[in-house]
Amino acid sequence: MKRLKPFAYFEPTSLAEAVEILSQKGKEAFPLAGGTDLLPRMKRGEIQPSALVNLKRIDGLARIEEEPGKGLRVGSLTSIAAVENSSAVRSTHAVLAEAAGLLGSPAIRHLATLGGNIGRASPASDMAPTLIVLQARVSVEGPKGKREMDVEHLITGPGTTSLVPGEIITSFFLPKITPSSGAAYVRLGRREGMDCALVGVAAFLALANKDTEATKAGVVLAAVAPVPQRARKAEEVLLGGSLTEERIQEAARAAADGSLPISDMRASGSYRQEMVRVLMIRALKLALHRAQGGKIPN
Repeated sequence: MKRLKPFAYFEPTSLAEAVEILSQKGKEAFPLAGGTDLLPRMKRGEIQPSALVNLKRIDGLARIEEEPGKGLRVGSLTSIAAVENSSAVRSTHAVLAEAAGLLGSPAIRHLATLGGNIGRASPASDMAPTLIVLQARVSVEGPKGKREMDVEHLITGPGTTSLVPGEIITSFFLPKITPSSGAAYVRLGRREGMDCALVGVAAFLALANKDTEATKAGVVLAAVAPVPQRARKAEEVLLGGSLTEERIQEAARAAADGSLPISDMRASGSYRQEMVRVLMIRALKLALHRAQGGKIPN
């Protein structure tokens, strides 16, 4: 562990106070939520904050609330374990709970927060692809007030977001899912549940009256590009006709061909690209099954 430089520490009790502190301290001030990523990075000397701003004393950031007729709102400080075990999430957006259950160990999931995971902007995030295919929007609050954007537009690169100094992620809104829709997230890691994804695939399909023709399709890949990658050509294939075995295979090839995986000490780029194809087929078939009425196991 590298020696840490002295830093200031704050525990604001309101969003306004937290925003003011972060704005005054500038780019070297970091919000602290679960700390599962921030603190190890500090110990490794990857970052040297001038200040940490603990958000845990701010009321209302860890709520999960249904907005009748509209969808579900999840606070940014909601733990990954709370997302995984929430009856509200499981009943309306079960794939998000499913993805949460794949993140890290149980101990990590009880500390890590949804806002912290997305704000970290890891290309290998399990939560970001799932939120994106669910067309989730993120709310932030900063020096210039509140704003909202698609989660897809928040992440701009590995470890970077479109947030400006002083802005804090406050919540995520998941629109109500239409009937005859299904989603799935599948991933490959070296150690089940204890390693970040080598490859992840989130898929969403909306059908016409439980038919096999998609009216909406979403595919987002993890760990194969600098940001969670929309597989747009694959989506176009899926919307081109009945979801036959041949069309699913064609969409999977399109997703693999359009992916941009790197080679590193964990896996080669060619292996990751082939796994995109394999996992894509699995995710699409599972999403189709669920759109046709198949249940997600409890």
